[in-house]
Amino acid sequence: MMFKIGDRAVYPGQGVTEITGIESKQISGNMEVLYMLRVLNTNRKIMIPVSKVNSVGLRKVIGNGEVERIYRMLRERTTQAVNQTWNRRYRSYVEKINTGSIFDIAEVLRDLSLLKYSKPLSFGERKMLDQARALLVKELSVARAAEEDDIAQELESIFADGRPIGAYVSQ
Repeated sequence: MMFKIGDRAVYPGQGVTEITGIESKQISGNMEVLYMLRVLNTNRKIMIPVSKVNSVGLRKVIGNGEVERIYRMLRERTTQAVNQTWNRRYRSYVEKINTGSIFDIAEVLRDLSLLKYSKPLSFGERKMLDQARALLVKELSVARAAEEDDIAQELESIFADGRPIGAYVSQ
């Protein structure tokens, strides 16, 4: 997978980035070609060797087909194991966030958004919910060329009814 300067890419756990440069640098005696990334809306910069793109999970921003699939997934009200302890759920959610998969992140957002209506979330789960929401809002806003506030309101309205987990809502 090759990116060019100006492309948007998703870096797992950080969110949407912009390729600001492609440089060659000497690292540990080897010449490496690096993508220079800037995390959107921050001053954070990341350098990734082109040879490591797949192993770190750098990927393109989703397209329209995936956007629709995300919204369908968020509207699902499937049964989840709510009897797990909060720390087991938390570890599972951390693993999903770290995959960088937009679908895993959407699942975390959906599950935690619905779970908070049936039981209090732990501090870690609340932070995880916020992180999943931020990552999803950023990527959906870039994918749809929409304002982040509009995307955040759409996501809020999906969960506003507070339907419990286990209640199925058809499209």
